[in-house]
Amino acid sequence: QVQLVESGGGLAQAGGSLRLSCVASGRAVSSYNMGWFRQAPGKEREFVGAFSRSAGVAEYADSVKGRFDISRDTAINTLYLQMNSLKPEDTAVYYCAAGTSLWIGTTQNDWDYWGHGTQVTVSS
Repeated sequence: QVQLVESGGGLAQAGGSLRLSCVASGRAVSSYNMGWFRQAPGKEREFVGAFSRSAGVAEYADSVKGRFDISRDTAINTLYLQMNSLKPEDTAVYYCAAGTSLWIGTTQNDWDYWGHGTQVTVSS
């Protein structure tokens, strides 16, 4: 089992940047697919992107492709989400997730473990 704790959220202006961190404890991040989801008020939780444990590469939702970058540091068991060129529509609670499936799933049911989330607010 793995425990996930996110940090790094906050307030940013449109066009700005933030970096989120997700520290995992209990198991190595390399043991899981590691991903990020977000949930805006009144909306369902949506896939942002994920790092595949098998392929060693990241996949992204079309809405963030080219602006967001996911990386991991296995030495400190941490997953990152670098968010650039932020838009007001990126405002949401961002969640870190870990999963053991053979593929990168884009729905919540594809993931096994979740953090508590960190708020990101982008002002226009």
